[in-house]
Amino acid sequence: MTVPLYQAKAEFFRMLGHPVRIRVLELLQSGPMPVRDLLTEIEVEPSALSQQLAVLRRSGIVTSTREGSTVVYELAGGDVADLLRAARRILTVMLAGQNELLAELQESEAAK
Repeated sequence: MTVPLYQAKAEFFRMLGHPVRIRVLELLQSGPMPVRDLLTEIEVEPSALSQQLAVLRRSGIVTSTREGSTVVYELAGGDVADLLRAARRILTVMLAGQNELLAELQESEAAK
């Protein structure tokens, strides 16, 4: 039994739906990073980061390699970075629209 594409997409976006996972993906856009550097940048408990990295790894969005005692993570492909850039553009447009609405509300309030 196959999963409908829309359901697979919903599951994919649900998987992205955690701030720590998004931050990890943002950081990995600049290249592979060891876990210790991710911990420094994200400032969460090691166990919390480990859980979120495991979700990303199981989904296939990131890969990990061991270099001695260090585990290094990287994006599995460039499409993830493209998705994050697209999300940033969409949010920019959405927030710009909200700012315009806020300005209109403030103007109408000041006119009273």
